[in-house]
Amino acid sequence: MQLLICALLPVALGGFVMLLRRAKRGLRMAAALLSALTVSACVAYLIFAGGVERTELFRLSERFVFALRLDGAGKVYIGLAAALWPLSVLYAIEYMRHEKREGNFFSWYLLSYGAAILLSASDNLFTLYVSYELLTLCTVPLVWHEQDDASTKAAFQYMLYLIGGAALGFMAMLGLSGFGLGEFHENPVLPGNADIAWFRALCLLGFLGFGVKAAVLPLSRWLPTASVAPTPVTALLHAVAVVNAGVFAVTRFFYYTVPLDAVRGTWVQTVMLILSAATVVYAAVMAVREQHLKRRLAWSTVSNLSYMLFGLSLLTGRGMAAGLSHMVFHGLMKIILFFCSGAVLTQTGRTRARQAHGLGRQMPFTFGAFTIAGLSLMGVPPLPGFVSKYALVTAAFEQGDAWAFVGGVALLISAVLTCIYIFTVVFPAFFLRPEPAGETLPRDPGPCMKISLALLCLLLIAAGVFAGRVMDYLTVLAEGGIV
Repeated sequence: MQLLICALLPVALGGFVMLLRRAKRGLRMAAALLSALTVSACVAYLIFAGGVERTELFRLSERFVFALRLDGAGKVYIGLAAALWPLSVLYAIEYMRHEKREGNFFSWYLLSYGAAILLSASDNLFTLYVSYELLTLCTVPLVWHEQDDASTKAAFQYMLYLIGGAALGFMAMLGLSGFGLGEFHENPVLPGNADIAWFRALCLLGFLGFGVKAAVLPLSRWLPTASVAPTPVTALLHAVAVVNAGVFAVTRFFYYTVPLDAVRGTWVQTVMLILSAATVVYAAVMAVREQHLKRRLAWSTVSNLSYMLFGLSLLTGRGMAAGLSHMVFHGLMKIILFFCSGAVLTQTGRTRARQAHGLGRQMPFTFGAFTIAGLSLMGVPPLPGFVSKYALVTAAFEQGDAWAFVGGVALLISAVLTCIYIFTVVFPAFFLRPEPAGETLPRDPGPCMKISLALLCLLLIAAGVFAGRVMDYLTVLAEGGIV
């Protein structure tokens, strides 16, 4: 019951914020921030309270039961969201000052939080699928927030890709139910009379279907297009909650639903490794070519999501731990980068990487945060990006498989490309002459954006300091420990 209350709380608070849309802005913003903090406090209680009982809400049949239970993997996903959601609301308070339909924005923002909680606490594949679709539906209005031609096109493409992809996941779920699979177990067993060829085809459907949210090739175009949404949406939902939902769903599907021995070393694993490695390099190349700053970061997200999918595709405990660690660390890195790009947009109106020349001296706080997160994304020690990337490459090379080795090389190539698309922003920002700025010089944003960026940078540095403990936790989780 605690999980259900925690999931419904954002719905109630989102409705409350909607009712305040005609109140003074200060009251509305305080309500939105306190609502996010309240939900995150409840999530923190559930994470640290220990075991949470299984709660069954309804059942369509013996095989399709909507039930909630929070375990170690769910704590990783929702813990990251709980840490970042209030900071995103704080950032959005300043960012959305000049936007329309603020009440709608913050209401859907909180509703999406509730969907993320349901997803993290899914007790079986059916619950995961329903929550997965619910998260998509709750975030469509956020993508469509501007309600102009570009956002309408982006929202339509967003729905087409994600709902269409989820249809593949739905077929995989139905097919696996015929094998008696669908409950989350640490060691699922395939029936002796199973049609193994059909089972493996279903596994590939599940990877592609749930991997759509993680923007794996050839289903990745939706994510850069969705960057037309306001920066708080792009940063949290399309760099953390939504895209990580795809990674989390793939983790649940392969490590908790299907017997790995029936997939490991087969053509299915080969396809997964090839698609992940290809996406890593392709998206990094696109990020180098892209001059629009938010779309460059979006392509970077596509690349890094496939870092995680590649680790999961190794189908080993070390691969899972490495993939999930990169999910956590990348979420921190990328939300800072998006927030910095949003600060540049609100303070200068500039959207392209080449327009950032000289801004590092005029907006030192913003570009200082961008540099810290960028160095971590490149994998510079002792920042956490180095830890997760090292773990991924090590897991790949230790696998001993040819395609795993190729994927490890792809990660190294992507690391070089990452240096290019980050440094071509950072270096000109600090060392080239600034562009003419008109009557007023650009300056760092106001206190709400600064506080959120400062706290996120502290979290990122702390993640580097305690990266070993994070890896130990995820390693125990991947090996089937009770955490």
